[in-house]
Amino acid sequence: MNTFAKKTRCAQNFLIAIWQYIVIMEKVRKNLQWYFLGLLFAATFFVWYAVFAESDQRLTVAFLNVSQGDAILINTPGNQQILIDGGPNKQVLAELSKVMPFYDRSIDVVIATHPDQDHISGLLDVLERYEVDFVMEPGVESETAVYKEFEKLVEEKQIKKILARRGMKLVLDDDAYLLILFPDRDVSKMDTNDASIVAKLVYGNTSFLFTGDSPKKIEGYLVSIDKENLDVDVLKAGHHGSKTSSSESFIGYASPEYAIISAGKNNRYGHPHQEVMDILEKFGVKTLRTDLLGSIIMKSDGESILVR
Repeated sequence: MNTFAKKTRCAQNFLIAIWQYIVIMEKVRKNLQWYFLGLLFAATFFVWYAVFAESDQRLTVAFLNVSQGDAILINTPGNQQILIDGGPNKQVLAELSKVMPFYDRSIDVVIATHPDQDHISGLLDVLERYEVDFVMEPGVESETAVYKEFEKLVEEKQIKKILARRGMKLVLDDDAYLLILFPDRDVSKMDTNDASIVAKLVYGNTSFLFTGDSPKKIEGYLVSIDKENLDVDVLKAGHHGSKTSSSESFIGYASPEYAIISAGKNNRYGHPHQEVMDILEKFGVKTLRTDLLGSIIMKSDGESILVR
């Protein structure tokens, strides 16, 4: 095509574009009132959605389905949010979007129970996408790339870091608090599972116990020093239902009504192990599994717990 033909074609395209713009603007002018009404409806919907989303006066604890890993979101009646672990990948983002309002891009506290990949890999994406005020971790060291990247992100984003120690009490609302039961010492040189943060969430007369991947020896230690604080309504079973956790003594003192097992469907570890399932059945514990049910959401009014 010669230069004249190209210029002619360009001029034609330009005139066509102008005509299309005029037609579109004429349609917009004629339908302006409907566009305005649509915008007004959308704004009204957004406002009422926000009101109802944040007016629930119950505590919500969502055990997220992140395959073979842990991720738990706590949302208090006062809209304080705590995320415990983030699972093995960015699947946590999709699960968070189901239990948090779409406009909410902040999380008050992120707790990394220990630096294993199936607990903190997803937290990298969380720190990138959400504004986080505090990060709590046990202080155990790890040479993995994912842990180093996690620490780097915390530093770059200038997120305040807290080392979890026994006796710490995070007051979340008037009737809600998170109590740290373990670690009670410097765990920097310990095995990562042994160093897992163990925390008890209390709301009114209801309570939840989160154990990370704590093994039987740590469970036994807590039984020996802290029997009264182990009694809870809901227990997040240690180490995805592995036989290395959930000893008979520990389950007996915890005496939960519900046990949550967070594990991946058909995972290569065989979690949960039958020994653990037998112990839970022996104590009459209702066991709920993310590999079978997906995300498990519990709501507490301070007196009773509803499973959704």
